[in-house]
Amino acid sequence: MQDSSRRMYELEYPAPEMKPKDGTTLVVALQGYADAGQAVDSSAAHLLGSLENSPVAVFNNDELIDYRSRRPAVRISDHEVVGMDELTLGLYAMRDTVGHPFLLLAGPEPDMRWNAFTDAVIDLSERFNVARTLCLYSAPMAVPHTRPLLVTAHGSSEEITRRHFRVHSSMTLPGSASLQLEYVLGSRGSQVAGFTAHVPHYIAASNYPEATLKLLRSVETAGSLSLPLGSLEQDSARMMTLLRDQVDDSGEIAGMVQSLEQSYDEELESYREDNPEALLPGETGAADGEALAEEFERFLATVDTDDREGPTSSDPAPGSPEATGGSTVEHGEGTDDDGEGS
Repeated sequence: MQDSSRRMYELEYPAPEMKPKDGTTLVVALQGYADAGQAVDSSAAHLLGSLENSPVAVFNNDELIDYRSRRPAVRISDHEVVGMDELTLGLYAMRDTVGHPFLLLAGPEPDMRWNAFTDAVIDLSERFNVARTLCLYSAPMAVPHTRPLLVTAHGSSEEITRRHFRVHSSMTLPGSASLQLEYVLGSRGSQVAGFTAHVPHYIAASNYPEATLKLLRSVETAGSLSLPLGSLEQDSARMMTLLRDQVDDSGEIAGMVQSLEQSYDEELESYREDNPEALLPGETGAADGEALAEEFERFLATVDTDDREGPTSSDPAPGSPEATGGSTVEHGEGTDDDGEGS
């Protein structure tokens, strides 16, 4: 282990046994980059809250985090400071519902020292026999909630991505720690893939369980895992009922949704013909690849701008007391910069 890696994290002892026959799957769900509908953060929280897990390594916040950009919540009671939330970036040993081991890297995206952080994650990956790395993202898009949610895949592994919807065009995006990890792992010949949930832009600032559900289903498929998703299915059904009621109460929203439905439906058959093995989101619907690429690029450009300007109301500090917001439809134009993540 390099000296920089020693300073970057501390290993927990005893180290867990992680020796599946087909190699370990590493799931990367970092807060702070692309997290419309809070799907990435919720994915990590759901896995940690519903599966057997133990910490493997805890990263050193003082080496990685700019506290001014993600101020932890402080609680004051009776004119005295009584508590302060902790920011935890860690690697966890997980076991799925049938006992199959995998790893989860979760917590705030590092603000600094991405190169050293990437080296540290690769060091840990080699230590625990990681065979494939799956990175999670979520972006607000001009798609309707009334159609199956789309998850696009990208990455170095044709085996992992070929049965998912893929955007066949080029784009230039602001970088992230997860994307850098993908790049370095891919350049080394490792199997790596990223999954991006496409969240309706008009609800991107609210918690959207359907996006969390679809991201974790992609993880199940790519990692050959069995995950407990029943509660997410119930949460998603409740959200859909709420959205349906709100659309029924507003002619303006109903008209917008109908327009999005038409655009969503028009491009599916051509994509299906070109990609017969792809696992498309239902029997109808997917925006065309060029449009998806352009919209994702615009969204991530706003993330880069907001990061330089500091946190906004739609980008609360991890653990902050800000409510996640009611699950409501927002009126007016799209909210492309509302779902940046925490």
